[in-house]
Amino acid sequence: MDPAVRLASAVADPIVSQLLLPVEAAPTTLKDASTSELLARLVSFRGEYPALSYEGLLSLSQELVELAAAAHRLPAVERAPIAVVLSRTLWIIGELDTTDVQAVRLGPQDYARRLRSAVPGADRELTPDAAWFHDRLLVTVCLHLLHHLIRRSPRLAARLPERAHRIRQLIDLNDVEAVRGVENPGRPSVEDADFEARYADSVVAQYNRVTIYGIDLPNPNTPDNWSLDATYLSLSAEFDNVGDEAREERENDEPVLTADRALSGHERVLLRGVAGSGKTTLVQWLAVSTARDALPPELESLRGRIPLVLPVRRFAREGFPAPDDFLTAVRHPLAQEAPDGWVARVLTEERALLLIDGIDEAPESERGPLRAALKRLMRIYSGNFCLVTARPSAVEPNWLEDEGFDELALAPMNRDQVSAFITAWHTAARNDEGKDHSRLEEYRDKLLASIPLFRELRGLATNPLMCGLICALNRDRSGSLPKGRKELYEAAMEMLLQRRDPERRVLYADAVRLQRAPRERLLRKLAFRMLTEQRAELDLDEALEEIDRSLPAIPSTAGQGGPEAIFRHLLLRTGLLREQTDRSMEFVHRTVQDYLAAKEAVEQGAFDLLLAHAHESEWEEVIRMAVAHARPGECARLLTGLLAPGRTGMQRNRRRLLAAACLEHVTELDPETHDRIRHETRNMLRPATVAAARGLGWVGPIVLEMLPDPSTVSDREAHRLAVTVTRINDDAAVHYLAQLRNRASLELRAELAHGWRNFDTDHYAEEIIGHLDPEGLYFPVSDRVELAALRKLGGRERVQVVGHFTPDELLEGLVPDQLTHLWLAYDLGVRMDWLGAFPHLTTLRVNPRLPRVTGVPEGVRILA
Repeated sequence: MDPAVRLASAVADPIVSQLLLPVEAAPTTLKDASTSELLARLVSFRGEYPALSYEGLLSLSQELVELAAAAHRLPAVERAPIAVVLSRTLWIIGELDTTDVQAVRLGPQDYARRLRSAVPGADRELTPDAAWFHDRLLVTVCLHLLHHLIRRSPRLAARLPERAHRIRQLIDLNDVEAVRGVENPGRPSVEDADFEARYADSVVAQYNRVTIYGIDLPNPNTPDNWSLDATYLSLSAEFDNVGDEAREERENDEPVLTADRALSGHERVLLRGVAGSGKTTLVQWLAVSTARDALPPELESLRGRIPLVLPVRRFAREGFPAPDDFLTAVRHPLAQEAPDGWVARVLTEERALLLIDGIDEAPESERGPLRAALKRLMRIYSGNFCLVTARPSAVEPNWLEDEGFDELALAPMNRDQVSAFITAWHTAARNDEGKDHSRLEEYRDKLLASIPLFRELRGLATNPLMCGLICALNRDRSGSLPKGRKELYEAAMEMLLQRRDPERRVLYADAVRLQRAPRERLLRKLAFRMLTEQRAELDLDEALEEIDRSLPAIPSTAGQGGPEAIFRHLLLRTGLLREQTDRSMEFVHRTVQDYLAAKEAVEQGAFDLLLAHAHESEWEEVIRMAVAHARPGECARLLTGLLAPGRTGMQRNRRRLLAAACLEHVTELDPETHDRIRHETRNMLRPATVAAARGLGWVGPIVLEMLPDPSTVSDREAHRLAVTVTRINDDAAVHYLAQLRNRASLELRAELAHGWRNFDTDHYAEEIIGHLDPEGLYFPVSDRVELAALRKLGGRERVQVVGHFTPDELLEGLVPDQLTHLWLAYDLGVRMDWLGAFPHLTTLRVNPRLPRVTGVPEGVRILA
């Protein structure tokens, strides 16, 4: 919230200072730098003999309102009610247990929020404009109050130097803006406002397009991307940094939510997600929605902010840029037009939405300095919203915990989301293709029917990248889909590099005539160079240099033109490269780059290079794909190299787990090496924390062969094992989990109940859900298949709705005579009268961030 209702220090200080006791009357602990003091003991209007009565506080509030109202042309009739609410809000300072250190650490904006939340409904008698004015004025009063505390108490400035510096900065800005605000209250300068309007338009233009990987349509004029509006799918996310103790206290209080709803109420978030899981698309959606002022109600706190998108790959080698260099570092098209100091002003005014995408795009050696720079930025400019994205293993758990970042993880797509994506993909294709609707609908229906039936497809169709590729290949191959990730990418290369143009009858788009092999070899050279230099993009000159170096060794390119012509051909005809406005190039997705680089590494026999970097997270996917491409002897060399000694404990463990994960991709391997990997990793698979247990899920089905006998472990360890195994999409996982189903631990039963979204619903319901003791357990349903399966089991007393349903669907799916407790994680957007159909319902739990529910039948208790 921008403190747009401003008061200059010269005007505000004499009034605000009266809210506090004089220094000589304050507690002596103020002189001790190691202590803190309750603000309730410092205010002048509380205590046995208060110097300031409530009437006096109301009078001061009226004075503050009158001073600020003139610049805002606030109607006289609004002023008295605002003063009453302001006095109530300030009065609460004397009742809270907030210390002066805590208040300064919070900053004016968050401290104002804390005061408002302690007086719920105080502003209900105000008009919307008056409530806006009150909230902004309260932030300004809090700013002057905190500044006054810092000036009179050197210990605060010594203990919190960065926060104190930040508050002084805000005071300086406030004083400048207060003078300017007489003519233009609460708004940027004319120059800034004009630029911000053009900047918002540029953000929409730049990010409101989504490329669905692998699209291949017969019409050569058909685009391979669509508007974000038409194709954006709200993915799911779950909190990822809940420790064992906190999780035990909260039991199953962590439902999977849509990512945008999960962000609600969190000012700083580190979002983890595997390659292709939709992290960048979510960043694009946030940027476009904010720029358009078209955010959903749950993200109301982002309204009016300025989205600053910072893809890490743009500055990974140069380091985190200073604010004034943000636009230049990411090569924004309006970088040269921004008013001097504009980004710094946006940050200082706490109006920014920082979207830092792809920490994993920076070399591992650069992530420490990048984190340090980000920490400094967030301490200086504390009131800005910040979202950071990364692959799961790129940074350790709680990487930014010290700066108040909550961690979210993008969850795999559930069946409803997969179906919605497949339907949206085919709808977008049909709309752009303009004909042959029946054939597209036939492919769509065939694919929708196949996903639930084939475990391999279910295991692959867990994120937008793979779903898009499956859709394209299903269409291309008339429903004959390959099995496994390597085979899927091989089929994609065949489609895009060999058959795409001839089958679309694009025969003379340029003068270059290349088949798949030379096209792929040149792309592999580019990808391999980017891998070895740890780059996410290449300057055009560097790309041309690499192509020029490779051409003499590829005879089929002779006479086809120079490096420029060949590069343009690869760019325009393969669909795998993307050119930026600054004459740089990148692959359409990092996974494509990793796949091609791995194939080239095996071709060159660069196994020592792969092993030298095997402990670095950005090389994990490359090594997995290299194992898939390698011949038996090469495969054994890679895997035994991963087990070799000589690394630190953490690096050694990462390499061993990677060796275990690679077994999933092995085509042929000698039994001795296979047994050695199993032996050396067996004792590593006893995770000590929930975070470690969750991380083991990426290793894959091979983990199941190495986990301990579930009958020999404690309930606490059994819970951690369940956390791991519920993330492994394999029939054998259900067999393992079935051995835990009869335990009494509510924590364990909640984990088992939440796990069924990752497996075949009916099979999991029969083997696990139907055997769980229902005492105190909420059974989650995230899609209609799960709801139907739960009804088939006879229903349950406690049900947690963690997917989008209509009341009619819930009325049909829930068993009326069973339901006593219902937990809604989503806003249904209707009155709750329909709950009258459940005669035994006693309790309705709702997410505290949801709008207030209405129409709840009498006798039903509401819990938030």
